[in-house]
Amino acid sequence: MTQFRYPLLAVALCSLTVASPLQAKKAEPQTYQTSTVSVAKAFNADTATTLSLEQIMADPDWLGRQPEAAHWSADSTQVYYQRKRQGSELRDWYARPLNGSDNGSLVSAGALHLIGSDDAVYNRDRSMQAWIFEGDVFVRNMLSGELTQLTRDNAQQTAAEFLLDGRLAYREGWTYFAHNLTTGLRTELASLKTEAKPKGPAKPAGYLAQEQHKLIEFVALEQKNAEQRYAARQQLQKENASLPAAAFYLGKDQHIVAASLSPKADYLLVSVRKSSKRNDKDIMPNYITGNGDIAAEQVRARVNDVIPQPQRLLLLNLQDGSSTELSYSSLPGYNEDVLAKVKAENAKAQGEKYKSAKVIRDIGLMTDWYWSQSAMRWHSSGEQVALMLKALDNKDRWIATVDLQKKVLVPQHRLHDEAWVNYAFNDYGWLNNSSSLYYLSEESGYAHLYLKPLNGKAKKLTSGTFEVSSPVLTHNDNYIYFQANVNHPGNYEVFRTELSSGNLQQLTRLGGSTSFTLSPDEQKLLLNFSTNLSPNELYVADAKPEATVAQLTDTISEQFKQLPLVAPQIVAVPSSHGEQPVFSKVYYPADYQQGEARRAVVFNHGAGYLQNSDLGWSGYFREFLFHNLLVQQGYVVMDMDYRASKGYGRDWRTAIYRRMGTPEIEDLVDGVNWMVANANVDRNRIGTYGGSYGGFMTFMALFKEPELFQAGAALRPVSDWAYYNHAYTSNILNTPAIDPIAYERSSPIYFTQGLTKPLLINAPMVDDNVFFQDVVRLVQRLIEQENINFETAIYPVEPHGFRQPSSWLDEYRRIYKLFEQNL
Repeated sequence: MTQFRYPLLAVALCSLTVASPLQAKKAEPQTYQTSTVSVAKAFNADTATTLSLEQIMADPDWLGRQPEAAHWSADSTQVYYQRKRQGSELRDWYARPLNGSDNGSLVSAGALHLIGSDDAVYNRDRSMQAWIFEGDVFVRNMLSGELTQLTRDNAQQTAAEFLLDGRLAYREGWTYFAHNLTTGLRTELASLKTEAKPKGPAKPAGYLAQEQHKLIEFVALEQKNAEQRYAARQQLQKENASLPAAAFYLGKDQHIVAASLSPKADYLLVSVRKSSKRNDKDIMPNYITGNGDIAAEQVRARVNDVIPQPQRLLLLNLQDGSSTELSYSSLPGYNEDVLAKVKAENAKAQGEKYKSAKVIRDIGLMTDWYWSQSAMRWHSSGEQVALMLKALDNKDRWIATVDLQKKVLVPQHRLHDEAWVNYAFNDYGWLNNSSSLYYLSEESGYAHLYLKPLNGKAKKLTSGTFEVSSPVLTHNDNYIYFQANVNHPGNYEVFRTELSSGNLQQLTRLGGSTSFTLSPDEQKLLLNFSTNLSPNELYVADAKPEATVAQLTDTISEQFKQLPLVAPQIVAVPSSHGEQPVFSKVYYPADYQQGEARRAVVFNHGAGYLQNSDLGWSGYFREFLFHNLLVQQGYVVMDMDYRASKGYGRDWRTAIYRRMGTPEIEDLVDGVNWMVANANVDRNRIGTYGGSYGGFMTFMALFKEPELFQAGAALRPVSDWAYYNHAYTSNILNTPAIDPIAYERSSPIYFTQGLTKPLLINAPMVDDNVFFQDVVRLVQRLIEQENINFETAIYPVEPHGFRQPSSWLDEYRRIYKLFEQNL
């Protein structure tokens, strides 16, 4: 890995100017730029204003209700976006012309079907656009602007797709239709049935039935008529082209994972697995209900109980009705025992010996909860199809194409990771005008773009110690636009790479966090931009270097703009466990270097794989304001992107493999040491808190490093990873059946005997993410150990993410009281 050297980096509000593009062909920075970002566009803060918990934890409408879910109009002349309705959880749509003013105009309910969708599809020459609104299909002629509604029913159409012959395809349930836009004829292309194929009238079986058919003429005649009707229907289905094709019967107790229709409507690719029966134990009691009863609500299974089902990949020929199962045996490593070392270590711990052997691994589509794209991608010509597949043990991800003649998978790329393959950074697709694939891969240690011809070697399009995400290919294959943190791990800008030359160009230099949407005509960028001190707003710029940026929305409230907020400085805390530093936000009081050493609080962000010490507006906006309140009262606050956080490469992400709660707490130790040495902090007056993964870290810090913090608050915390979900946990710790060592090493409930300092545990009771049971079990263990250093607050109506301002206020009053009393 690259060595890193970072001085202190102070980051404040940024400018809204676009600087010149990068000129290097392939930027390969060995260190991030660390110069101070200039300050511009500051709010007119009233320094006499003081923050209060009541204001911070109030309904967030007071911040201004920022734009959400923005997308372009079909003609690229205006933008549609949603905005929360004042005092309601409902969202309204707004239309903002590029040449307009203010925040645009409200779109009436009667006109919502006209605005299109962010997932609208186009035909090959982009003369037609289609989208789904409320389960019905709409088509717009891009030349005339004429709008046609194709369906108006309760059938719920989905997956609109233009076919190469001009028809528009969509599906209802798992039945595919093609709609002729000229004649209006709707044709059923394929119907998928998860049941056994009918076999026609059954022959008499057994002695009594056979005798009955011999002795009773009526019974024999009925049997004969039934067989003739069945044969006639089969003949009609085969010979009469006016009838729909016969259904595909996929088998009883099968679940359709995904399917993808060829643009030529000649093939359908389908992935199926065995249906999983619901476990009656997977329930959550809800004590506060409308009728006064206790409701047993269904929730997800625990990782301990999940047995992932392998998927079968079927190639259905829509021309002759045949079905072929595609074998995974051509994929490199499909039968490797990739967990041999883990199994051997666990066997040894149990006094046994593990013998490794070849094993057929369970494989399926890359359909993780994090990834919203289709894992099946047809080339626009309909001549090729690619799939992204993963091993269910989480160690391999493959991209493969299908030889449609030989009906076999052809491997194109394998990404193997001894820890786990990331569920992010898996975008891929075809070039439009050649048989080449582009894709993201972490194989170099960072997520970068690659280009691979089907019969050639892959070419790396980007390089360096930064992450590439959200690639968008232009329709002429000239450019791929993307978001990346090239200049600093917390600064996300928009870039593009020119495929013919490899030139990398930086298109924005706004200094905070910027995401983008390319306009349908590919001439403009819709930018969603924020800073540490300013929530997101919408901007627009030409899709080229050095373009002027214009602001489209101004939704931030005047009340918020008047707050005397402190911009955190982002510092690179040296690590005692590696070359790469721990990037951290530090909030300083104005006079922190004067007088006696300060109190301090360390905040632990949730999600584990999340970046919070970046330059954009944080989803933890309440915590951000709470930290400002603490700063006003003389605290120093640190918010660390500990190991496992997003934005810093593969090694940073996988440092917690099989040992969650160890590298992160080591980083907290380094953070505390840094504050004592550099921020005038008293080592004996430091507390910590966090929610979800941050609550888990609070547990581990107080249990395993009892002298590090003088108090801690664990909010909606994980106490035993065997009780968490499968999709997230099995990546990092494998499964309890295979790797109990990892679970016992990583779960706080095994270390409760280390608690010696005051601990506040706040737990929502209707949390379907981290179950209330996590807190109940850990509290009972503390009681049995006769530990009196904790108290618990419960929130009967709250899910994982609190909804009621009164709950937020109660929670943070308790956190504040904990720190005031103990620091």
